[in-house]
Amino acid sequence: MALYITMAIIAYIIGSINFSVIISKKIAGFDVRQKGSGNAGTTNMLRSVGKGAAAITLLCDILKGVVSILIAIALGNIFQSEDKALLVQIAGVAVVLGHTFPIFFQFKGGKGVATSLGILLMSNWQIGLICLVFALLLIMLTRMVSLGSCAAAVLYPVLTLFISEHYIVSEGSGYLIYSIILAIIVLFNHRANIKRIMNGTENRISFK
Repeated sequence: MALYITMAIIAYIIGSINFSVIISKKIAGFDVRQKGSGNAGTTNMLRSVGKGAAAITLLCDILKGVVSILIAIALGNIFQSEDKALLVQIAGVAVVLGHTFPIFFQFKGGKGVATSLGILLMSNWQIGLICLVFALLLIMLTRMVSLGSCAAAVLYPVLTLFISEHYIVSEGSGYLIYSIILAIIVLFNHRANIKRIMNGTENRISFK
């Protein structure tokens, strides 16, 4: 039990390192949460700071998920009597919660999409790629990042019902519950966006 709690704390702290706030203050001299949508994520960075800052933020947020899963795997290899799959799942949920509610930034963070992408690609690269391509296609068709993100979040648990290969930890169970929890977190964080999508007032991005 102590190992699982330790993993949760480590992943949560990693998630709490909010790169959008750090980068926006460094590059633009303001907290990105005070601009645009008020969200500390890649899309608001793109609108409020610029493409370069948004790209760096996206990469760093993805890496938070990747690093957390790698630490879980390392701990599982060291403590072989523990459930490695559970370690991975705890790391995934905790790092997204840290990104959403960062302890270092008044518990006001991003929506967890980029970090979830890092987790998905590490947990099961096949499912991760399918969700990524699906999200990108929807974003290209609708120019709504939120719609692509939410749709991919819903798709993730569905895919776990049909895909049983390519998991980073094949033994163990709980991936369906894990995927549902991550999907709920992402959808909860997009609740305002979902209302705007239903009302036809959601913001759209420009590809120019």
